[in-house]
Amino acid sequence: MKLAIAALLAGSAAAFNVKEIAQVGAVSGALAFGIAAPAFAGDVGAGEQVFNANCAACHAGGQNVIMPEKTLEKEALDQYLAGGRKESSVVTQVTNGKNAMPAFGGRLSDEDISNVAAYVIATSESGWDE
Repeated sequence: MKLAIAALLAGSAAAFNVKEIAQVGAVSGALAFGIAAPAFAGDVGAGEQVFNANCAACHAGGQNVIMPEKTLEKEALDQYLAGGRKESSVVTQVTNGKNAMPAFGGRLSDEDISNVAAYVIATSESGWDE
């Protein structure tokens, strides 16, 4: 009887491990091919530093000194940001510029732009300190 229970438990454990390994493999594969991971996942802390050094002159506190209605507040980004309020849209605008905003694609690295985009979106969600 003990041998039968031990064999049953060992078989169940082996089956669980195979299932678990298959799930881990599937998730790893999805991540490797970019299926489950967001395309833009910048570092918010690093983005704050990039923002303060390059963007704050016009956008301090999430505002806009050139076009006051087009702030970096959540509602304004929803209304005015081409492509909607998401990191990829901020990346596009920062890289290419638009209207009075200069392009930063030649001045900042792709990583810096991704980081500042993450910071802008995260801070628009949590609220800018005035």
